[in-house]
Amino acid sequence: QAQLVESGGGLVQAGGSLRLSCTASGSFVTYAMGWFRQAPGKERMFVAAISWTDGNTFYADSAKGRFTISRDNAKNTVTLQMSSLKPEDTAVYYCASAGGVVSESPRDYNYWGQGTQVTVSS
Repeated sequence: QAQLVESGGGLVQAGGSLRLSCTASGSFVTYAMGWFRQAPGKERMFVAAISWTDGNTFYADSAKGRFTISRDNAKNTVTLQMSSLKPEDTAVYYCASAGGVVSESPRDYNYWGQGTQVTVSS
């Protein structure tokens, strides 16, 4: 089985920072890992992704310049450093693993974590 576990969510004031982590375990192929978020009543949206082979990174427009995704292949861990947080960043954040492609679409990801809540107050 595959298991992804997120951590690091919480409540912060606007302009603050949070660092999310996701650790994967089990027997499965990881080509890329990504972060998605979903606010109440909204669709699950792409945030960032990183290739597990060459480390190339990709960001949603809303994340560029504020969020940084990184990886540790040996530890099977991906992190999302978030700064200059805004109330509109409030959502449940999910990490996910893709087996064959770096993608912005949730349907291209095989395994998902349970999510961690990020709340940004005004």
